[in-house]
Amino acid sequence: MNIVRTLRTHRRTTAAVAAAALALSLAACGNGSGSGGSDDKAKAAGIELVKSGTLTICTHLSYKPFEFKDGTKVVGFDVDLLTLLADDLGLKVDVLSIEWAQITSGAAFQAKKCDIGMGAMTITPERQAAISISDPYMDATQVLMVKKDSGIKGLADLRGKVLGAQSDTTGKTYADKYKDANGYKVIPFNDISLQENNVKSGRVAAAINDNGALYNFVKDNPDMEIVAEFDTKEQYGFAALKDGTGPKIIAKYNELLAKAKTDGKYNEIYKTWFGVEPKK
Repeated sequence: MNIVRTLRTHRRTTAAVAAAALALSLAACGNGSGSGGSDDKAKAAGIELVKSGTLTICTHLSYKPFEFKDGTKVVGFDVDLLTLLADDLGLKVDVLSIEWAQITSGAAFQAKKCDIGMGAMTITPERQAAISISDPYMDATQVLMVKKDSGIKGLADLRGKVLGAQSDTTGKTYADKYKDANGYKVIPFNDISLQENNVKSGRVAAAINDNGALYNFVKDNPDMEIVAEFDTKEQYGFAALKDGTGPKIIAKYNELLAKAKTDGKYNEIYKTWFGVEPKK
């Protein structure tokens, strides 16, 4: 599955953002919004929920178009995909925004804060060792965003300049890997919106992050442009507890993801958020 333009789609690797457990319980789209549903189907699948009648999802807001607030609701591509799971189990959906590292390390699941985690999360061996991860639901890559007419076309043009990267992400890992060879300085940002707006304001010369998020920003900010794409061959997955109920909730989701890809539901959701159907 790929994304818009050269968008081969993206991953959101670890983006740890500073808000020490921002306990923001937000109602998302799902099966109703009040008392929740029944646990019967979840129990039949061997899934123990942290909150009765509810699929509780951890993420770190905001990461548009994957998960972000629209009024009082959390919406986005990831939300719609996980709503497939909630609907199948007859549950309502609650989204909890917390520090990203709690999700990728598995701490959020061990503390029973949530059942499953979302956030355009790149699948890595380190994460697979710490958490259960779903089958890939999207391909990912990194892109370089700059102000139009900056003259910057790639990393080599950043010599003596500053590159903004999001903390605890694969984008920052990539930026750090090539900084010495290209002579630029890397400044980390805890939040993608800070990273994007610091390029827009001129504080940093460029930003590196997942293609889906940065292409979305460029769409709304015509003074910005994507000038390079780095084929990092990343893929996104959803996260859950490493053992116990975690593998069972992931197995159930994998079953529903495969079905959605067969019956056209996945393509429908993809087109809603990216404007095109995924490439075969």
